[in-house]
Amino acid sequence: MLQFMHKHAKFFYIFFFLVIISFIFFYVGPIDNNQSPVVVEVGSEKVSLDEYWRLYDRFQKYYEEMYNEKLDKKMEEQLNLKQRVLDTLVADRVLRIKAEDLGLKVSDRELQEAIMNEPAFKRDGLFSRDVYLQTLRMNRLTPGNYEAMMRRELLVSKVRALIGESAVLTDYDLKGLKGDESFFEAIRTAMLKERQERLIKSYVETLKKKISVRVNTDLIP
Repeated sequence: MLQFMHKHAKFFYIFFFLVIISFIFFYVGPIDNNQSPVVVEVGSEKVSLDEYWRLYDRFQKYYEEMYNEKLDKKMEEQLNLKQRVLDTLVADRVLRIKAEDLGLKVSDRELQEAIMNEPAFKRDGLFSRDVYLQTLRMNRLTPGNYEAMMRRELLVSKVRALIGESAVLTDYDLKGLKGDESFFEAIRTAMLKERQERLIKSYVETLKKKISVRVNTDLIP
């Protein structure tokens, strides 16, 4: 598996960026984590150890599903999984702080539309309140907890979109790509998304120089 990853590293990372955000909303459990140690502090934002391990579990399952193979400790180390989780959590908090500094808001209507369009809450293609409440219960969430979390994630999505707008592809970037129209469009979309993610990552690194970031690695064995 790891040999395959190295051989196809470029496209692996492109499609990784496309997929990873799709499950990021569901890595949290209960928001009330007062009893859990703080593993990351970004400005005034805190990340509990419970939250870290929940996201770690989601990353682990993502890779296992992608490669249809159980990850052992060596594979997790080669994937640098712990650092990936930390980077994701820090980036989330940094972008949230920036969104608030910019005065970005998420309206009640935007929140409602996001929830009603979430596939996990649909039955026969339509939003189901029963499925919604059942899914939240299974994840040990109340509607209030989930909606507060969702509002924050939508806020981060807004600032990500603003940053990503400046990313473009040139004819040179697309030179040499062959295939039918649907294949070409899929690759073009993936390449654009990858370029946007690089831009966002660079922006986050710049912001981190202006925001206090502390990580208690002693809590992560």
